[in-house]
Amino acid sequence: MTMNGDGRLSGSAGVKGVFAQLVDAFCQLPGVGPKTAQRYAFFLVKQGPEAGRQLAEAIGAVRERLGFCPQCHNLAEQSSSGMVCVICQQPRRDQSRIMVVEEPSVVHVIEKTGEYHGLYHVLLGAISPLDGVNPAQIKAAELLDRVRSGGVEEVILATNPTMEGEATALYLADQLKPLGVKVSRIACGVPVGVDLEFTDEATMVRALQGRRAV
Repeated sequence: MTMNGDGRLSGSAGVKGVFAQLVDAFCQLPGVGPKTAQRYAFFLVKQGPEAGRQLAEAIGAVRERLGFCPQCHNLAEQSSSGMVCVICQQPRRDQSRIMVVEEPSVVHVIEKTGEYHGLYHVLLGAISPLDGVNPAQIKAAELLDRVRSGGVEEVILATNPTMEGEATALYLADQLKPLGVKVSRIACGVPVGVDLEFTDEATMVRALQGRRAV
């Protein structure tokens, strides 16, 4: 087994061994480079076969039972109610408000504050012309369809305070205003350039309480 120029281990004769394949698999995770992937792989090997089986079973369960809610596109687990997420299943949620976020991880952060009791809409991305991501590649049309179906009084835009997030918020506000709903944007308090999933609860509460009209 030898070290490549990019820091990865490879098998002999140009054929990758199972360890190198494991490192490559970890490298596919966001934010994981070759050195970190190797540490993960070495750790897993040292834990013995049981740890590997548990990880494989967990990944298999995710593939089989976890998906996206057809209503809001949040993460949902297969159940007797189908693939509808637990939030959309709660009848006591305020059906007149929809908070728009980029990723399911942000829903978890906002729910921990206990400040918001409406519904969500997860875009699964943000508009980014430089990366070739346009409105058709995120769940923007689905949001507009939900609003057109009636019963929605306010849409809260909680996209990340980044260039992509702001561009997405401006686009959605422009599309939503003709539909006759109130459109608001979460307030400052969330630092510019920081993803919402890394925001602490107190900061998120201030942002929710101080949201502004767009």
